[in-house]
Amino acid sequence: QVQLVESGGGLVQAGDSLRLSCVASGRTFGIYTMGWFRQAPGKEREFVAATSEVETDFIDSVKGRFTISRDDAKNMVFLQMNSLKLEDTAVYYCAASKGGVTRSTGGYDYWGQGTRVTVSS
Repeated sequence: QVQLVESGGGLVQAGDSLRLSCVASGRTFGIYTMGWFRQAPGKEREFVAATSEVETDFIDSVKGRFTISRDDAKNMVFLQMNSLKLEDTAVYYCAASKGGVTRSTGGYDYWGQGTRVTVSS
């Protein structure tokens, strides 16, 4: 099994930045893609960004504002979020997959518990 633990969420004002971190532990061999999803109150969980050795993908609404990076030596993935907007408010979940980058929640094998991001005006 693989355990994912997120950190870095918090309450910020619109325009601020946050950096989310996720560390994977356990049987991490074989993890190929790591990514981030988010779920706002009353909405479905949605893809935000993911990265593998050969591909990186972002949803349009965060392009140019968010970046994703990995430190494979430490089994970590990061989501740098700049110019945060009110609509970025959500619980952010780290996800890991043995397959390639996909925007589908079903394509990920492991999930973290989430870290809350609240953006205020």
